Amino acid sequence: MTQAAPLLSLRLSVAYRNKSGVLRDVAIELRQGEILGLVGQSGSGKSTLSLAILRLLYLKGGTARGSLLFKGEDLFAKTEAEMRSLRGREMSIVLQSPLSALNPALRIGSQLSEAWRAHANGTQEECDAAINAALANVSLPNDGDFLRRKPAQLSVGQAQRVIIAMAVLHRPSLLIADEPTSALDVITQSEILRLFAKLNRELRTSILYISHDLLSVATLCHRIAILHAGEIVECGPPPQVFGAPQHAYTQDLIAALPRVPSYTSMRPELGNAALTEAPIEPVLEKV
Repeated sequence: MTQAAPLLSLRLSVAYRNKSGVLRDVAIELRQGEILGLVGQSGSGKSTLSLAILRLLYLKGGTARGSLLFKGEDLFAKTEAEMRSLRGREMSIVLQSPLSALNPALRIGSQLSEAWRAHANGTQEECDAAINAALANVSLPNDGDFLRRKPAQLSVGQAQRVIIAMAVLHRPSLLIADEPTSALDVITQSEILRLFAKLNRELRTSILYISHDLLSVATLCHRIAILHAGEIVECGPPPQVFGAPQHAYTQDLIAALPRVPSYTSMRPELGNAALTEAPIEPVLEKV
């Protein structure tokens, strides 16, 4: 049986006005229903790649060359008006600072309504139904009290869920999550990871999950791509990347994973338990 064509296929090089070689011949394929993790340290070009996919690099003074195919169509051949139609409807992005991504002056209900009407011309009932479904997908209430709140009245975790609800209002085929848990506490991070897994499983949304956190990527993703100094140096499923890393940079990343104290019970007459250190084992099961 012939394998389906990838949802997203690219090979890109990117430069900025005063900096060349930010990305160098970066090649990625993302299949329908797949979660691909993109890992790299700050400055490696992760966010640059997300802007290049959305064709928003011009906002930062950047240019991209190469190939960029989405559902088999050449995005470089599309006009800006055509790209505006795709962004938010077929492809969406979730950013790392949810409170700054929301308009502080508008109520949550108004912002969700505007996001829906940007790509739909239906009735108010249809708009309300889409908003209710999106809020249900991210486990947020859809009552009037919540929808009347402004961003300052939300927790950071709630704000991030609102951003994700906006991103999936039109059930896009591709969701780009750019460091979506970096501003969250550990428990909320776990909840957001489970949310992305749920959206992938129930909506069949393909996700490009961008992070510097190897452990969260291993928890969520089907494959991991390692980005270093503007190049993809390794790509594979989590057991391969963690169990047998091939590139020296990947090996350094694995070796740098944090270690936590591990207390070993001793005989009572020896007093307190001995303290040793054990490496955190990557969680490879899907959440």
